[in-house]
Amino acid sequence: MNKRYWSERIQSLVPYTPGEQPKDRVFIKLNTNENPYPPSPKVLQAIREATDDRLRLYPDPEAVQLKEAIAHYHGLSPDQVFCGNGSDEVLGLCFYAFFTPGKKVVFPDITYSFYPVYAQLFQLDYEEIPLNDDFSLPIESFLGNNGGAVICNPNAPTGKALSLSDIRRILEANPDVVVMVDEAYAEFGAQSTVPLLREYPNLVTIHTLSKSRSLAGMRLGYALGSPDLIAGVNCVKNSFNSYPIDRLALAAGTAAMEDVDYFEQTRRQVMETREQTVATLRSLGFQVLDSAANFIFISHPKCPGGELQQALRDRGVLVRWFNKPRIRNYLRVSIGTSEEMQAMCNACQEILKG
Repeated sequence: MNKRYWSERIQSLVPYTPGEQPKDRVFIKLNTNENPYPPSPKVLQAIREATDDRLRLYPDPEAVQLKEAIAHYHGLSPDQVFCGNGSDEVLGLCFYAFFTPGKKVVFPDITYSFYPVYAQLFQLDYEEIPLNDDFSLPIESFLGNNGGAVICNPNAPTGKALSLSDIRRILEANPDVVVMVDEAYAEFGAQSTVPLLREYPNLVTIHTLSKSRSLAGMRLGYALGSPDLIAGVNCVKNSFNSYPIDRLALAAGTAAMEDVDYFEQTRRQVMETREQTVATLRSLGFQVLDSAANFIFISHPKCPGGELQQALRDRGVLVRWFNKPRIRNYLRVSIGTSEEMQAMCNACQEILKG
């Protein structure tokens, strides 16, 4: 590839690699943490009602209706909400808004792999702090002496969650910098930091409608923080793209946030299926980390991660394998329907017998 005309900023940049989206055959798709259940019927109705001649007009650049729905759900004011085109975009805007070159940003060495990409893209100094041997977060290493911290809670790809008391320690030890808590998976079992927003002006939390509200295809995410922090993210957004969310997505997101009953029903189903799957896999000799997310992190002493991933793919089951130090013998398995997870477990049993 000829990079002659590329800017110096991206010459050595290694971009994020998303999970496989297959087109050649039908798989049981457990590799990208999508929700196995459809969006709320009210979401689909809202999209149909928004599909009219108004699509010729620009959408609301401030996403007022969606912000109000999110604020109402969390018990906040709309000026504490920022909405964007998926939580990945929201994360990127927050990295740019809150972290400064020359001041080291810290995050774990095993976590969402977009964090180092953003740090490199925005020419930030950063340190990847090694997780403990049991994949827990070494809290002491996040207590000060940094230019900001990023924590995925529960963590990806491990699924392990931090307590609010641990997050409080990190916030209190970093009063002059932003602590960003990525809660993409928190609604499947972790304690949300949203209640801490009233106490800590240096806290910003990132959320997505892709996982617990089945809207990965609409690309909707949001940040919560003090009005001052949110104003900073808006400053970056309006210097880059004033209209990041289209009309259909705004309608879908508002309906999804308002249909709390459907959200509670489907997330409970995912959590129940997760616990059933964990029990089955452990009975087959798998090591399965305790998870507070809509995925599990598994390994087996008799089958290397890469081989197991390929063997499952050969049997029509897609899971995620990260060929990285410390975790290359693990697989991240998204939670599907109970039928899909039983099929995955049956495939694992067949592989192990072979």
